[in-house]
Amino acid sequence: MPVSVHMNAGTPDQLREIARRVAGECRAGDVLVLTGELGAGKTTFTQGLAVGLGITDAVTSPTFVISRVHRHPGGGLSLVHVDAYRVGSIGELDDIDLEADLDSSVVAIEWGRGLADDLSPCGLDIVISRSDDPDDDERTVTLTARDARWERVLLDEGQWSS
Repeated sequence: MPVSVHMNAGTPDQLREIARRVAGECRAGDVLVLTGELGAGKTTFTQGLAVGLGITDAVTSPTFVISRVHRHPGGGLSLVHVDAYRVGSIGELDDIDLEADLDSSVVAIEWGRGLADDLSPCGLDIVISRSDDPDDDERTVTLTARDARWERVLLDEGQWSS
């Protein structure tokens, strides 16, 4: 059974903070598959991830360009941000050639469930769920380990209490 952690984020800043903590544990080759309905906060999460990685570029949704590479200004881990919403198949995702960046990057793929699962065995599946109350900004973030290293990280309970 995969190891999962659930956290609550009541504001976009809290969502970014969770992502910043995730970034602190990321290694080159990690693939983070982000799932959630439109407006759930996938791009907001990726913005926090970028800050945690030390990326200084502005991070916006790559919906129309499909993929953006944000290079670390000091040579640290880069961030490849992909929006697979309009990607119709694994073959189309392969055409982006994400494997070329895995040696020096963390890859965050919005809408990647079912498409990016085999890109790398390392990383997290991240599900962001909104509250059923339309007046409530509360999100539940579920981090599920895709490998043994992330299982160990997620089992460090003090790290993930929200």
